[in-house]
Order: sequence, then C-alpha cells, then structure tokens
Amino acid sequence: MRDTRLLRLRTLPLLGLLAALLLPLGPTLAPGAAAAPAAADPVRVMPLGDSITGSPGCWRALLWNRLLDAGHTDIDFVGTLPTQGCGVAHDGDNEGHGGELVTNVADRNLLPARLAATLPDIVVMHFGTNDVWSSISPDRILAAYTELVGQMRESNPDMRVLVAQIIPMNPGTCAACAQRVVDFNARVPAWAAATSTDRSPVTVVDQWTGFDTATDTYDGVHPNDAGNEKIAARWFPALSALLEEGVPGDPDDPDDPGEPGDATYTASFRAVSTWQGGYQAEVTVRNTSAAPVTGWTVTVVPANGARVGQLWNGALSTAADGTATVTNANWNGALAPGASAAFGFVATAPATSSVPAATVDCTATS
Repeated sequence: MRDTRLLRLRTLPLLGLLAALLLPLGPTLAPGAAAAPAAADPVRVMPLGDSITGSPGCWRALLWNRLLDAGHTDIDFVGTLPTQGCGVAHDGDNEGHGGELVTNVADRNLLPARLAATLPDIVVMHFGTNDVWSSISPDRILAAYTELVGQMRESNPDMRVLVAQIIPMNPGTCAACAQRVVDFNARVPAWAAATSTDRSPVTVVDQWTGFDTATDTYDGVHPNDAGNEKIAARWFPALSALLEEGVPGDPDDPDDPGEPGDATYTASFRAVSTWQGGYQAEVTVRNTSAAPVTGWTVTVVPANGARVGQLWNGALSTAADGTATVTNANWNGALAPGASAAFGFVATAPATSSVPAATVDCTATS
C-alpha cells in the first residue's frame, strides 16, 4: 500500500536507533538460531475500469476494509491513479479512468504501460459502461476484453481476472442503454469461459442482478452509497476466494510453473486490418519462463465463424471446426526468456461478422 510503505521508510531510522540503544539490555540470539523469515510480498490487486471504478469509486474503500476485517491484511491495491476521496481510510490506488472506453484502451495499447508500472497479481475489472453508452457492439467490446487479458498474461502468466457483468444503466439521455447493458452482460459468461485457462482463470462476478438504478445510483449510471455497498458486497466473496487460494509464483515452490526449467508461453491476438468478408491478424507468442525453449504451438479459435486461410511465419493445420493449429517455423521457435516471435494470417469471415476476435492458447517445447 503506497501510504504504508512511505510511513515505514520514514520511521526506519528511529526504529534503528532505538534498537541500537536497547540491544545491550536485551538477550542475544543463541548461536545457530534462525532469524524470523521475511514477510511475504503482499498480493497486488488492480481495480480496472472507468469512472464507476475510479471517480471516486467508493466501493473500493468498502471492499478494502471488508477484506482487512476478514483477515486479508497482506494485500496492496495498485494503479497509476491515487485515491480520489470517499472519506474512508483505505488503499486508494486504482486504474479507474473516468470517461474511458475499453475499446479505446485496447486500440491505443494503453494497458501494458499501466501493468508494467504496477505489476498486479489480480485484476478486478468493471469496464465497458462508456462503450455500451456509445452503442459499441458486444462483439467489439469483448474483442477488447480479449486483447486486454492477453496483455495481462504477458505481464503475469498467472494473472487472475475478476470481470463484472456491469451494473445497470438508465440515464435520461439514453433510452436504449438499459437494454444494451442486458444484451452485453448476456455475452460475458461465454466469453469468460472461452478465455479462462487453468493457469490464468477468468471469473465472472454478477454486478447486475439486484442492482436498481432508481435506488442505487444518483444519475442512472454512477453508484450512490447504497450502490457502492452492493458493488463491494459482490466483489468480496470472489476476491476473498482468490486470496485464500494464494497467488502462484512462490520461488520456494518446486512445482510452480514459473520455476527455471519449466517452459511457458503466452499468446496474444491483434487484428491488423479488416474488410467485408475477412481480416488480417497477428499473434504474438512470448516466452514467459526463466528457461529457454526450442519451439511453440499455438491454437487459434476464430470467433463468429471466421476461418484461418493464408499464414506466414509458421506452419498451419486446420480442424473441421475451424480451429487452427500453428507451429513455429524452423527459424523462430527458439526463444530466450522474455523473447517473443509473431506470425500473421488472413482469415475469411461471414459478411455479417463484426470486429475480428479469436481465442489463442500456446504451449512450448523445452
């Protein structure tokens, strides 16, 4: 927690002086006695979204204190934005940018720098309200979700993601918004199931059911005190369960997938250009382990009936259901830790298909 860390830095000299003065009066450590183990690093949680998360996003303060009361004291809310009020003591760091569209964050590649600055273990995401208000299609919003999750996994292959079915919206200036939220939320569970992996699970949290814009918002969109209580109450059990489960990456765990000698990759999909009946895309594979690897295999499952056709920088095989399997070329399979390679392809798509999207997964050869 930012404020706590600063407080510790300021008090260390005084504590050191007191320890020096008192040392002769206290017992000495017996020869061979072990010092107390260093405290584990806190679990870093990024609240990600728009003004509902960050302006001021007082549900975060309620959630923070509920977690502390439940004994989860080893947590750190992180983000490039500081606390924005609420009048309740809490760790206010967050990534809730008022007015942002998740599609713009994906299109402008804004998330990687924010991830690099904060290094979260868990992302709590309520994002898409402005996109729905702007009448952006669920397909395009979910394609942006997919891109952001890919970037999260490039930052941390063990990322845990909690994604909301967003709260209802019924502003006076948008009569169609209420139904658009319903239509979008209906698509989220299937997207999450297709995107989740054993190593980096994506969990849906229903923030819509039981939330009433008439009593739980002050303007048909943004939560009031009652709404903030409901949002915090919905996040709490899902986030608490992840904290109870623990975050992978303990260097003392020989079975941890991040240990040297375990070859791991992440894969991310990006649409390069589109036209009626098709699109061009690129998939980037990255060695996220501490060991070199000699080859990789990526599965690509295009959305909305698209089929992979021409491909370069890899070898392609296609199943009857449209699933494409791509293996490395003989010159781009070996990657050092942290290195990446990319392949591109052209896909055909139904004329009625919307924004290109695909689920990608990668395995590596050590």
